[in-house]
Amino acid sequence: MLESLSVKNLALIDAEEVEFGEGLNILSGETGAGKSILIGSVNLALGERAGKESIRTGADHAIIELLFQEDSPKLRELMEKLELPWEDGSIMISRKIQPARSIFRINGETVTTKQVKQLAEQLLDVHGQHEHQSLLHKKKHQEILDEYAGEKLAKLFPLLKENWQKLSGLRKELEEAALDEEQRLRELSLAEFEVQEIEAAQIRPGEDEELEKIYRKMTNSRKILEGISMSCALTGAENGQGAADLVGHALREMTSVSGLDDELSDLAGQLEEIDQLLHDFNRDLADYQERLEFSEEDFSRTQERLDVLNHLKNKYGKTLEEVLAYQERREAGRQRLADFDAWQEELKGQIRALEEEFEALCEKASGIRSRAAKALEKELKQALQDLNFAHVEFRVAVESDKKMRGPSGWDDVEFMISTNEGEKPRPLSMVASGGELSRIMLGLKTVLADKDAVETLIFDEIDAGISGKTAWKVSEKLGMLAGKRQVICITHLPQIAAMADSHFYIEKRVEDGVTRTKISLLEKEERISEVARMLGGEEISPAALQNAKELIEMAKNSI
Repeated sequence: MLESLSVKNLALIDAEEVEFGEGLNILSGETGAGKSILIGSVNLALGERAGKESIRTGADHAIIELLFQEDSPKLRELMEKLELPWEDGSIMISRKIQPARSIFRINGETVTTKQVKQLAEQLLDVHGQHEHQSLLHKKKHQEILDEYAGEKLAKLFPLLKENWQKLSGLRKELEEAALDEEQRLRELSLAEFEVQEIEAAQIRPGEDEELEKIYRKMTNSRKILEGISMSCALTGAENGQGAADLVGHALREMTSVSGLDDELSDLAGQLEEIDQLLHDFNRDLADYQERLEFSEEDFSRTQERLDVLNHLKNKYGKTLEEVLAYQERREAGRQRLADFDAWQEELKGQIRALEEEFEALCEKASGIRSRAAKALEKELKQALQDLNFAHVEFRVAVESDKKMRGPSGWDDVEFMISTNEGEKPRPLSMVASGGELSRIMLGLKTVLADKDAVETLIFDEIDAGISGKTAWKVSEKLGMLAGKRQVICITHLPQIAAMADSHFYIEKRVEDGVTRTKISLLEKEERISEVARMLGGEEISPAALQNAKELIEMAKNSI
């Protein structure tokens, strides 16, 4: 669950920290006080785009921190996959918003926005003010049904996607291969030429690198020889003035006196080693000099071979390995073009086999969706009746259409509803009002709560467009949902506020000429006063206070 939210220098918030509790957490306050800023800060911490205008005036950055206490095998697996530290089930997500960039951290480790969003999917579900409008789009209906269908359907999606991608690739290949005879012959001739050209070169991987070394040595041979000659003169023993001659003379002198003192014997041994090293060096240098000799014919042959290899690399690949890979591809293409009809038939056969496999997967997915649709209809109808839809009929239409095939199958899903007795269910987009959509979304969230592992649900004004008895029904549903999950809810309705396990009041204050948003946890009497305000306005009468007490007591006894 979400244990705390800390916000600094965001919009009208100077520095505020909220410690949420289990069950139903209510946020209330006057319109414009900043309730949605708090919920917005959660979204910002979880990767929503933030502009520099979100930083409080006068500050150079804003900081948002979310502390979760969560421990589940699925979450633990994800944290390990993301290579993030995790102790005692505590997860701290923080975001520092600066004018030029933002920095995200999870448990102190700098992370990407993508990683934050991956983790957020496992931690909480935020229902924004206008999210219920998404129910007007059929695409959302299938997403909801697929979520309800659960793991059994989810396991099919990778197979469906992989199969669809293979099919799409083969179909594209077949389409691109639609050549007339003249084109085929031209392509065949080109492929044969390119394959023969590469084959004729008899390429050996790494050959170009070896030849480059040799060529470099050949082109620099004169300079190398000059350096070798000078080194021989300085270190040799041919002219009587080289290092080897001088060291040899020194060694003879040291040897003649080494028997007179033990220390001199050691020094003479060192000089003997130097003398031997010089002789070895000069012998190796002489060997290198002999090997350096080459003919003009050798140089020309090396240059010509490099020209051939570089020509092939310029045409067919950056490396010889790439050239050889190109040769393999072109040879395969040449064979296809040489026996074009047979290759096309083979390709069509592969497509037919994949289509059969794909259709079988689609049929399986459709079966799962259809069964899930029946179960969802039953559960959601009951949930909607609990939300004061007295004569509701709800249907989940699942239509299979092979023309609509795609990576998720071939089903077309649409929610159908009737809210009046005697009327047939019609598409949701044609029937439901804004307030009804809010209740339907709440009903769906309630039903999905048993399927979803997410512990925290956030609702930003789920009560839009409702009042009276319906408001009470919504509050009861939220209370029931809060018995299974942590629920955080912004509301203007006293019926919902009365159901709170924890009630927070949000207000705007002007202090020292600066407007700030403040949040505070209400104690028992403060809570009664706030519910009374929500019932009757700013003037709180004794009657309003009594009504608030009764409403809170009713809420306590309704669950």
